[in-house]
Amino acid sequence: MTTQSPPIPKRVTAALFQALGAGVVPSLGIEHIVVGRKPEIEALLGDLENVREGGAGFRIIAGRYGAGKSFLLQLLRSYALNRNFVVASADLSPERRLTGARGQGLATYRELTRNLSTRVRQEGGALSAVLEKWISTLQGQVVAQGMQPGDPAFGPEVEQRIREAVSDLEGMVHGFDFAAVISAYWRGHQAGDDALKNAALKWLRGEYSTKTEAREALGVRVIIDDDGWYDYVKLLAHFVHAIGYAGLVVVIDEAVNLYKVTQSGARHANYEKLLTILNDTLQGRAQHLQVLVGATPQMVEDTRRGLYSYEALRTRLESSRFAVGGLQDYAGPMLRLETLAQEEVFALLHRLRELHALHHGAAVTVTDDELVAFMAEVLGRLGAPEFLTPRDVTRDFVSVLNLLRQHRHLSFLGLVQSSDFQPSRTDVLAEARREEAPPAPDTAEFAAFEL
Repeated sequence: MTTQSPPIPKRVTAALFQALGAGVVPSLGIEHIVVGRKPEIEALLGDLENVREGGAGFRIIAGRYGAGKSFLLQLLRSYALNRNFVVASADLSPERRLTGARGQGLATYRELTRNLSTRVRQEGGALSAVLEKWISTLQGQVVAQGMQPGDPAFGPEVEQRIREAVSDLEGMVHGFDFAAVISAYWRGHQAGDDALKNAALKWLRGEYSTKTEAREALGVRVIIDDDGWYDYVKLLAHFVHAIGYAGLVVVIDEAVNLYKVTQSGARHANYEKLLTILNDTLQGRAQHLQVLVGATPQMVEDTRRGLYSYEALRTRLESSRFAVGGLQDYAGPMLRLETLAQEEVFALLHRLRELHALHHGAAVTVTDDELVAFMAEVLGRLGAPEFLTPRDVTRDFVSVLNLLRQHRHLSFLGLVQSSDFQPSRTDVLAEARREEAPPAPDTAEFAAFEL
């Protein structure tokens, strides 16, 4: 007797095809279109189990534009949420880096906490929900022991359990103040003081600009700043595990923006921060924390401006001299995404065909032979199989399926074999050049040079 898979809600397939049609990574339904990448996924899932047991991990996922690095990061985010991890995510940009003279590192921390997600709050903004759920759980435990909320000893008993949960944090860097803010949130919850609760959340999100404000509102003498924000990520990882989650997964995409920093000193300061995170996670100084970073091969391997220009990072990220002939060490900190095999591309198109028909409540009309013909046209016009990326194929294929549904007089082969059909590779190449183009030379390097 076979078990039938549960139906996929229409809102999920709608979000899936809206994203794919626009060439962006879906945030819903991504697990329904996974093909290939088996070794990479198994390695990353293994990392999650290590984090659950108290370890930490660091991975840079490198792939050229459209190769699927953001897709893989989003997939791991989905897997982590379903395994009871808390996930924080942020895309780097000129305003958000790992460190910077204008508070760009703190801006990244704020984005991470703003996008904090759990299994029941996947859209982000879960920090207050995490604290409220934890307090409710503790209150339920006290009630289960026979003590009612109206009892005079009820509040002190809950507070004692809170202190026990945060006591381990006090031995960590900034842990005493972190624990004090958590306790302040409980006091605000108990007294119905929304101002105190909001002050605690504001501190945890790194939104206080001066220590004086924080001291007046919460009685703590430190604030989260650009230099120390990563220490608070480690504290948050330890805390979420202490209150019942499996750990914290931090997803940082668009790291190519660090490569685009034109001033060499600022760029190397960001690389040094990345090295600190790598060393902390791989040397056991962090617990219950997984860090995933999305980058491009050029950003990593450019010996003049990329990560390889920073010797300490190069020696840690460089492939083993024994990893030749297509071999890759999936246990290392670097995962390089190779081009999908044609069989995997066919499996992806097959799955999209089925899901598209399911979404519209229609019968499948595109045959396997037509899928092969579509691949032949795309590959032929792109020039070579090695230039094929999942983003190219899915965007074109979803567009073709939509056109066939909207214009019933068209035929699949007539559309894709028409001389008017041009795969979207030209636009993709232009975007890739913009993304990976080396920054302009540092003017400071030549300021003292005269002819």
